[in-house]
Amino acid sequence: MKPDLTQKDWRRLAFPLSACLIVLLSVFGLEALARYKDKHILGEIHAEAVDAAGEGYRYTLNANEKVYILSCCLSSQVLPESELNALTRPDADTVTYPAPEGNYAFVVNRRGPSGKEITKEEIYQTCNDGIASLQALGVLPEGIREVDEASYDATLYSAIDIPEPANNVSVWKVSLSTSQKNTNRENRLIDAYIDADTGTIYEFYVRTELTWDEINPDFIIEQWRSYMGLTAPEVLQSDNPLLETTPYFKKYVCSGMGEESTIVTVGFYEGIQELFLKISK
Repeated sequence: MKPDLTQKDWRRLAFPLSACLIVLLSVFGLEALARYKDKHILGEIHAEAVDAAGEGYRYTLNANEKVYILSCCLSSQVLPESELNALTRPDADTVTYPAPEGNYAFVVNRRGPSGKEITKEEIYQTCNDGIASLQALGVLPEGIREVDEASYDATLYSAIDIPEPANNVSVWKVSLSTSQKNTNRENRLIDAYIDADTGTIYEFYVRTELTWDEINPDFIIEQWRSYMGLTAPEVLQSDNPLLETTPYFKKYVCSGMGEESTIVTVGFYEGIQELFLKISK
């Protein structure tokens, strides 16, 4: 008859038994656990809620930042309006811009509206609504004829901060078409840049019966600034008469992005009776 194992003997056996158990679990236990999990996952569709806070097709910019980015993109690419430019302006569908240079690019959005933006079918009415809003504020004169698809071209553009592409602005350019010869330009919108999300008008050129003496640029800039949601601008102090191709203008400075600023010009071309408001860097 074998003697019973003493407590000391059990303690001697505990370590090798534990080691064997650990080895068995490491070899067969993990494999069994994986098969168990696969049985409940493979071959079935599982839905999982994810944080959608990062969704969105563009980073949200405030009004001053959007105007600044667009002004940087337009500054070297859009010529001031003049009689020659008005007569020779190309069709919107055929217009081309130089290859992107520097930190900003202004490119045709060939993908079209994303689903959150104003569509081409909507942009003409949106433009008319914007004109009406600016007329009610006294920014634009009464009597401007409505825009329509038959007489105007509309092209969707993206203004992009190249180092930070999430900082971009989607805009529609609406232009009086040059495909119809001898178009009557009196009391017409010639060009406008319109926010593709909100429908607000960043920049415009319109033919009017007004004269420069009848135009109050300080009133126009204040009303337009409020309409856009911009911070209050300051008058740009400059004695340089060559800043524009017309002697009839007044410039203002708005805060832009960071320490940068945007220049807003209210001006008038006397020969063609054209009032304009444009943004530039």
